[in-house]
Amino acid sequence: MNSLIESEFPLRESQNLRYDLMNMLTDSDLAYKLPGDNPTLGELCREMGEIEHNYIQSFKTYKQDWSYRSIEPELTTRVERIKAWYTALDEEFEAVIQTFSEDDLHNKQIDRGHGFTPSLFVQFQIYHEAILMFYAKASVYLKALQKPLNDQWRIGVG
Repeated sequence: MNSLIESEFPLRESQNLRYDLMNMLTDSDLAYKLPGDNPTLGELCREMGEIEHNYIQSFKTYKQDWSYRSIEPELTTRVERIKAWYTALDEEFEAVIQTFSEDDLHNKQIDRGHGFTPSLFVQFQIYHEAILMFYAKASVYLKALQKPLNDQWRIGVG
């Protein structure tokens, strides 16, 4: 067992807030759009799933490719469908990370382009930062929708 599996998985430890977010939302909330050139909340949630998918693939191929886009419309309009997708992605991510040894985590690299080739361990930490950025964005939508925040969200995001 490697250190990421021991300390970071199940991913739900760091991603429980994403499920808390989904539990705060209704399907109609997903259609909410902030003024200006912003996505709907549903589009933002789909984007987070696409980002996770892209990171999973980077651990499989050792190359970061940002081209994946989901075309399933329910991933922007149905809370239950998004939750199910996130769960499937989290399970796949854990299964992929389990295949690596501790040596792999610190010595194998992922080509992110432009000469940036972090170790698998650092790549995971970058993904973790992407989750936090998603929470910050989602928090703005929650405030605009005047959603009551649970204690976990207030402690974890603010």
